Amino acid sequence: MTFPERFSNLPDYAFPRLRNLLDAHAPGGEVMHMTIGEPRHAMPDFIGEVLAENIAGFAKYPNNNGSDALLSAISNWIARRFGVTVDPETELMALNGTREGLMNACLALCPEKKRGKQPVVLIPNPFYQVYAVAAVTIGAEPVFVPATRDTGFLPDYASLPTEVLDRTAIAYICSPSNPQGAVASRDYLRALITLAEKHDFKVFADECYSEIYRGAPPTGALDVARELGADPERVVIFHSLSKRSNLPGLRSGFVASGPQNIHHIRRLRAYAGAPLPGPIQSVSARVWADEDHVISSRALYAEKFDMADEVFAGIDGAAAPEAGFFLWLPVKDGEEAAMRLWTETGVRVLPGAYLSRDVDGENPGASYIRVALVAPINETRRGLIMLRDCLYT
Repeated sequence: MTFPERFSNLPDYAFPRLRNLLDAHAPGGEVMHMTIGEPRHAMPDFIGEVLAENIAGFAKYPNNNGSDALLSAISNWIARRFGVTVDPETELMALNGTREGLMNACLALCPEKKRGKQPVVLIPNPFYQVYAVAAVTIGAEPVFVPATRDTGFLPDYASLPTEVLDRTAIAYICSPSNPQGAVASRDYLRALITLAEKHDFKVFADECYSEIYRGAPPTGALDVARELGADPERVVIFHSLSKRSNLPGLRSGFVASGPQNIHHIRRLRAYAGAPLPGPIQSVSARVWADEDHVISSRALYAEKFDMADEVFAGIDGAAAPEAGFFLWLPVKDGEEAAMRLWTETGVRVLPGAYLSRDVDGENPGASYIRVALVAPINETRRGLIMLRDCLYT
């Protein structure tokens, strides 16, 4: 199959689909965007100062893997947050946001064959769309596993046939999950990593929402892997400053794993990737070292979680999530609900089907809408009240 043919069956990305659905229709009120997960809390107040101090770095080629200062700051953050020691020289690489890493790690680490057959990449359904594109790009078979209310909004990979698991090369897991906000427990991660050890596949843990939570901090996959004594190459984790630090435009994150995995990912970056500019690396190092702004932002999200619970009190399945900043709200039909909300109120939300894939005629996101809680609390409250009154009363 040629490269273009591989992509011919991919659906359009979620937001072009949303524009095609809604833009031909006039909004029913003042437009309020609650679709995209773009944080709108204040970014750390020292960003401009650090950038100005390091502005001359734009005149130099940056370190491909990440500067010593940046990798050291990330390693120290991992130790503080997860109690895990990561060697910055061999087990880390800086990223242009997690999307780059989630894509390129698949290209770098997925074999052409697994046990002589086409490899499988396991993907939770719904999912962040880059997972599927990465699998298709490498020529693997994407297997979409439902992450529904019945499974705690996390995929039950252990329920798959042995033949599929034996061909699996990579399993993506997002915790806290996008869009549902479910958190993988230590027991869940322990079982998944044990399954990966048994069937010899890698776990790609997308943890970019890990610092936005209501109660206890979400468990990290690397922490559990070390606790189990798993193969150091078994787990690959991805983090970003976009959500943690309200810096989606900085395009800064990291990937951490065993030395062999990181060697291969770095090698691909050397030929085909784009390192972070030096000044951005300097800013990122400072941001990873600071926790005060993260705590302040998390408190603002906690207020919105409580407010959402108040607005949707008594509506089954509409409680705010454990973590992340999306509501995953049950409706009869996500597209119909998004259209009605837009034409009657001007509130813009994303149909859940646009984040999912049809499997055997069923789409686990079809009866949901995703609502982003990123705006200031009063604006968010107004949007949620209009949504509730339009769809649930």
